[in-house]
Amino acid sequence: MLNPLATLVTLVSLAKDRVQREEKGATAVEYGLLVGLIAVAIIATLILLGPELKELFQSVVGGLEKANGAAGS
Repeated sequence: MLNPLATLVTLVSLAKDRVQREEKGATAVEYGLLVGLIAVAIIATLILLGPELKELFQSVVGGLEKANGAAGS
C-alpha cells in the first residue's frame, strides 16, 4: 500500500522544482501535480471521515426501511 505522506512529500518536492524555474504559464505537469494533490486530499478526508460517513448512511437506510415498513402496515 502506498504511504500517503511519502506521496505528498514527493509531490511537494516536484512542485517546488517546477515553481523555482522561471517559466510563464501552467503546463500539463503543474496541472497533473494539482490533480495529484487534490486526490491525496480527497483520499485523506475519506480515510479520516469514513467511519462517520458509514454510520450516517446506515442510519439513513435504517430510517428509510422503518418508514417503508410503517407505510406498508
